[in-house]
Amino acid sequence: MTRMSLFNSPLMLGFEQFEQAIDRISKTASDGYPPYNVEKLADNRLRITLAVAGFTSDDMQVQIESNQLVIHGKQKDDQSRVYLHRGIAARQFHRSFVLADGVEVSGASLDNGLLHIDLEWPQIEPAVKTIAIRSAETSKSLELPALKDHGADD
Repeated sequence: MTRMSLFNSPLMLGFEQFEQAIDRISKTASDGYPPYNVEKLADNRLRITLAVAGFTSDDMQVQIESNQLVIHGKQKDDQSRVYLHRGIAARQFHRSFVLADGVEVSGASLDNGLLHIDLEWPQIEPAVKTIAIRSAETSKSLELPALKDHGADD
């Protein structure tokens, strides 16, 4: 079965990277653990907050892999404890976010079971480029002069 693409139009050229990003998002969006918030701090700053109660900073890794922010978490199982009832499972997680070009992780902190990851990017003014439109008269005056045929008759 052929998959329909959002970017399958002949008017949408060069958007393959976006299509790949959407594929990655759809693969990782199925698991809801850990829950997270995305908060806008300023025009060029975001904060992602993940609820990671029970995890220490040594139990987690925050990495950038090919324009993806990837957070891994795995709790170490303490074999010295004897549980009469274990309702809180030692769980692992893998959460990823696709980052746009230019987005940088400015820091990560763990506070009261919440992992905060701060993102920022430079503010870029939109670039506008005007292309000159030449008329037929202008085009003729810019043409190169015809080269003479320098044959043996000269």
